[in-house]
Amino acid sequence: MKKLGLLLMMALALIACNDEEKDQAVNEVKKKELPPLEKEYGFVLNDFKVLRDTIKSGDSFGYIMDKNGVDHGKVYEISQKVKDTFNPARIVAGKKYMILKAKDSAQTPKYFIYENNKIDYTVVALGDSIYAEKRKRPVTVKRREISGVVTSSLSEAMQDQGLSNLLVYELSNIYQWSIDFFKLQKGDQFKMVYHEKYIEDTIFAGIEKVDAAVFKHSDKPFYAFNYLSDSISGKPSFYDDEAKALQSFFLKAPLNYSRISSRFTRRRFHPVQKRWKAHLGTDYAAPHGTPIVSTANGTVIASSYTSGNGNYVKVKHNGKYTTQYLHMTKRAVRTGQVVKQGDVIGYVGSTGLATGPHVCYRFWVNGRQVDPYRQNLPSAKHIEEDLKDEYFAYIKPLKKELDQIPYKNI
Repeated sequence: MKKLGLLLMMALALIACNDEEKDQAVNEVKKKELPPLEKEYGFVLNDFKVLRDTIKSGDSFGYIMDKNGVDHGKVYEISQKVKDTFNPARIVAGKKYMILKAKDSAQTPKYFIYENNKIDYTVVALGDSIYAEKRKRPVTVKRREISGVVTSSLSEAMQDQGLSNLLVYELSNIYQWSIDFFKLQKGDQFKMVYHEKYIEDTIFAGIEKVDAAVFKHSDKPFYAFNYLSDSISGKPSFYDDEAKALQSFFLKAPLNYSRISSRFTRRRFHPVQKRWKAHLGTDYAAPHGTPIVSTANGTVIASSYTSGNGNYVKVKHNGKYTTQYLHMTKRAVRTGQVVKQGDVIGYVGSTGLATGPHVCYRFWVNGRQVDPYRQNLPSAKHIEEDLKDEYFAYIKPLKKELDQIPYKNI
């Protein structure tokens, strides 16, 4: 009887093992049959019929909704309820969007997802509960160190290393007042410590910030450290290893003037031509012969005379900013001459279309004439003396880190 009982127990155990193996096999088959969960924008996409597309020129929110089965009345209701968070009238051609539809015969749209940029997106709920919600994709930040050498251009130096051209923008922005990037030399070297943003740890999403850099141009190293010296504005600036600001600044005016006789305006009655026209400059009245100075470092690109401008000088400061000074009695610089901020470039007169002695100061940003008083121009305030010890302590480990990164050579 004992042997029979033992045999029965062994048989039952064998059956149980076989059943367990069968269950495992069935589960494995089921796993293979089920597609992996696909998640995006905080939704499990497997639960919906997914439509991906891009806003095309001429598309409107109403047109997209109508094309996907949402009637005009519903579109109006949605637009009114979400307008404080999402303005349907401001969707931009080229932006990506996604519509999540119900998995039913009607394929009713449930959500409209609009990509504001790589990181930010807006979810618009289209069902019974209508709302809009701004969200962000999860972003991770990675700190990097790089070193490069110029062979022909800065862009090619970045491309040769498989680096983003956004770094070209970062470097040129940091050093725009210190280095002429149109005159880089073969063999110029650079090093950077900076932070990159990645969406979900894999998709590159741009540069978050640059901690420090050094650019060796014509064998002279130009250091740059990102430092918050003004806690009120909360905006950091770049300073060198001597606590001097890298950014230059524009003087408030091209001369010590007593008054502004005419401001920048799109409509002014011209005192000589006797008609209404735009005045794309700022007039500073001053005595005849008053010295006129360049408001920032740059190169003279024109020193000439025209019947309208009279004697004038035009100075290019970098790829972004250009200034011009009109109606001089005499010019003091020639075309091609390099000038520094405060250098005398001419003298107040009334040549050209002018009724009295003054200088008309004109200001260009990226080729467009603007009012300099309305521009957020770079500041050149150096680190205050009482903050220098704190600044030098802050940049010491960064400078050491930069110096330990080996320069690349051609």
